[in-house]
Amino acid sequence: MTTVNLDLDTLVRNMALQARAASLLLANAPTEQKNKAILCLAELIEANVESLRAENAKDLAAGEIDGLAPAMLNRLELNDKRIAGMVEGARQVAALPDPVGESLDTYKHPQGFTIEKVRVPIGVIGIIYESRPNVTVDCAILCLKSGNASILRGGKEAFHTNTALAALVGKSLEEAGLPEKAAQFIPTTDRAALNTLLTLDEQIQCIIPRGGESLIRFVSKNSTIPVIKHYDGICSLFVDRAADAEMAKSIVVNAKTQYPSVCNAAENLLIHRDVSSAQLPDIATALAAKGVELRADSEAKAILDAANIPCQQATPEDWATEYLDLVISIKTVGGIEEAMSFINEYGSAHSDAIITEDQATAQDFLNGVDSATVYWNASTRFTDGFEFGLGAEIGISTDRLHARGPMGLRELCSYKYKIVGAGQIKE
Repeated sequence: MTTVNLDLDTLVRNMALQARAASLLLANAPTEQKNKAILCLAELIEANVESLRAENAKDLAAGEIDGLAPAMLNRLELNDKRIAGMVEGARQVAALPDPVGESLDTYKHPQGFTIEKVRVPIGVIGIIYESRPNVTVDCAILCLKSGNASILRGGKEAFHTNTALAALVGKSLEEAGLPEKAAQFIPTTDRAALNTLLTLDEQIQCIIPRGGESLIRFVSKNSTIPVIKHYDGICSLFVDRAADAEMAKSIVVNAKTQYPSVCNAAENLLIHRDVSSAQLPDIATALAAKGVELRADSEAKAILDAANIPCQQATPEDWATEYLDLVISIKTVGGIEEAMSFINEYGSAHSDAIITEDQATAQDFLNGVDSATVYWNASTRFTDGFEFGLGAEIGISTDRLHARGPMGLRELCSYKYKIVGAGQIKE
């Protein structure tokens, strides 16, 4: 075992050194060359659909044997929609403006020299992720377009699919004449490789974990490299007393059931006490028809019991639970202040929404809820880099420093100052 760990340690350290060298070249690569690699990757994915599905079938079969939950298997599957999404995401990223070199500010110093603030790549980004193999492509192309080298470490449940996709990424870099080490996939699921990766702060500038809370907490605890993260997606919907009933029902059903196993799906439903008797039975019936299990506080449960709609008694633990499944917690509240207080206490600062026709109440919610994305009369399911026009996202950040919300190209950049003088010296 010691020999294997030493071998993995050497492997990962060499990958980091190679990535750092590649990042310095990639930082100055022409936009056209980066776009060529990204578009080439889109074509390679389309040309290799059957082989990608064959590798994905191996992962799905192993996942069933290992007893992966249905939600995890759903994330793992590389179906037609997700393959098309990867291809479209790549083409959208290629079409986006290159953030590298963008001038953020320019001003003259009193002594006459010019100071310009310019957007630059972060450097080398390590991405650690679970389940969804499309992350391999999403992260590789976003890092590439923003001039960053990437080191990708996927989970064991998608190892075959990730390996096949990473090979296509490497081929696209080669076709475009870019450094082949600009995007690397760690070819093992051994935890020892991850342990080494998290200590290489001289070569790697940023770590982004994508996955369950246990993975993200492990990375945050053990990394000597800055980490951009979100732990949970505990998203809440507030149906205000001024909500349009049909709109409220539509948004709630969509936010919970359209794709329940993702971080921007709703987990809590708050409903104003003034409309709970009138609107909750209709909303609950629509949710139940989609197979959603209802967990309600005493007041909401009494309403649902009277309407003969099955539900369970909610516990305090339910309010802070990310189900990632067809389960929702329901609570009655007395108004906007109580709703915001609940969300700020139990939510995860990810995505929260209000449904109301009252503009003043909506603005109070948008300003008062301390989350990365806040919605008025729209589903939380839109919290996504693609939906925000950023191209494929590298993740959703609930941190306050550097980046927040969906992380696209600009969020993968830092900046530096360029100073141009004419012989000035400081007296």
